Amino acid sequence: MKPGKHLILLKELFPFTFVVLIWLIHLTQGFLETSWAHYSVLPRTIHGLIGIIATPLLHADFTHLMGNTVPLLILGVLLWQNYKEIAGKVFWLIYFTNGILLWLFARDSFHLGASGVVYGLAFFLFFSGFIRKIPRLTMISFLLIFLYGSMVWGIFPFDPTVSWEGHLYGALVGIILAFVLRKQGPQPVNFWKDEEELEDLDSHLIEEEKALLTPEQIASLSVDNPEIQTPKQEEPKVIQINYDYKPKND
Repeated sequence: MKPGKHLILLKELFPFTFVVLIWLIHLTQGFLETSWAHYSVLPRTIHGLIGIIATPLLHADFTHLMGNTVPLLILGVLLWQNYKEIAGKVFWLIYFTNGILLWLFARDSFHLGASGVVYGLAFFLFFSGFIRKIPRLTMISFLLIFLYGSMVWGIFPFDPTVSWEGHLYGALVGIILAFVLRKQGPQPVNFWKDEEELEDLDSHLIEEEKALLTPEQIASLSVDNPEIQTPKQEEPKVIQINYDYKPKND
């Protein structure tokens, strides 16, 4: 396998790699009988800055971890399979921007978990599918409504034990990226433009054929291709001889 193919394969496996990483971190805490929750975002504190990186990697318990694992895998695979060119950019912008917004504006409490990333991916895929007007991506948007439509309630402060700010900021970042990056990645095919280009190419090829073919070849092709006009050939001149016959006198 070529080196380039190895790199492509690693990128497509990134969602699985990320999920394995957060599971290893959580299992390590259990094995050591400790908690690293204090490394998550604590808004507007110097110590809490490390949480911008650490927060999506840390979870309160196995229920919290499992709740993020499945959507991370599903949304991550959808992103990397359908937005290959910009998948990494989208993921890391959501990852870091959500953490920065939490540090700046969230409540004075520890905020941990990858839920903000999940919301960012979901809202990016949903809005991007409709913005780009590509049937395949639009179908993904409708699929997300069916699978995760109830996620929208998570952006409201109904439960004080849940970091609804992380959900809200992740969703906002996903929506903004869907608009900002709409000219990057997969684009709709302009069939009308393609047809015009093909017609121009056909006309150009016909002109080249006229220049390269002999008159005899053009004449043989003109029956099948009316675009190639057979040059007019001059009719041969007929010489007419008139004479009078006179019988010989005896």
